[in-house]
Amino acid sequence: MPRVIEPGGGDPIALDDLADALDSIPFDPHDEDSFAALGPLLARLGRNRHFLADLAIDELKLRCSRQSAANGYGPQVFLLRPPNGRYVIRANFWPAAQDPVVQASGTGPFFYGLPHDHNFPFLTYGYLGPGYWSDYYEYDGWAAEGSPGSDADLRFIETSRLDPGKLMLYRMRRDVHVQQPPDSFSVSLNILGQHPSHPWIDQYRFDIARGTIAEGLTTAPAEALVTLAAHLGGGNGLELVEHLVRHHPHPRMRGTAMRAMTSARGNEGAMLRLLEVAADDDAESIRIPARRELVRCAGPSELDHSPADS
Repeated sequence: MPRVIEPGGGDPIALDDLADALDSIPFDPHDEDSFAALGPLLARLGRNRHFLADLAIDELKLRCSRQSAANGYGPQVFLLRPPNGRYVIRANFWPAAQDPVVQASGTGPFFYGLPHDHNFPFLTYGYLGPGYWSDYYEYDGWAAEGSPGSDADLRFIETSRLDPGKLMLYRMRRDVHVQQPPDSFSVSLNILGQHPSHPWIDQYRFDIARGTIAEGLTTAPAEALVTLAAHLGGGNGLELVEHLVRHHPHPRMRGTAMRAMTSARGNEGAMLRLLEVAADDDAESIRIPARRELVRCAGPSELDHSPADS
């Protein structure tokens, strides 16, 4: 389960004080102890019982214009400091099952009941209310094969909640949780670690009953552009897509480029050459679909003479 951290002492601090401290500390989000050491600073912000309400009142007076301009997380999140390449500071709202917003919209917008891990580390502090409940699991995300249906080797740890004043570190690709509504409206404070590699580190949804990976949840902005390049980019676009299939270091992008090429159907010869390259890819998630597509492209005449039919 997430690492529980001693919140320490110290007087309450303002949000600006926390941001100034984070800007001055050379922490490493991939070093667990380095990132955990920031926890007591978040706890000191959490002892400030007025800052969040003051910010909320100011935002309401501005018709939420600042949140609308900078907050890409949705209405559950109050963005306190936007992404700067090193960290994000935010407050998360957790309504109870009986609250009107849940009755109106259901639990989906609040990610309740969704088994998932994270592709970044983050610190969390119970700021208001009894705290959300979670079923906690652990797994080795670096060793997982990653394709849908593959074994995740999940280990159930416990069911607990984010009590008021509790400080925890969610470890990337290790802690898996299924969040459930709190007994009454609650708020948590977060420091999220950021690194340029995070969009290329997979995050997963899990099938708890089967103990498997259900699907990947991560996309990088460049992935959406590859299909556009393949369909509308002409020779330059196809040349770029071919380069990505052959040389991109991340299998997710290689697979995206392969699917973009096959969907574009602009150059059958180039497509078949790339499928042959992809059929020998190290990643099973690319290799198996490529081989299936090659068989499909071969047509029924060749399949009739395959060893399996003789």
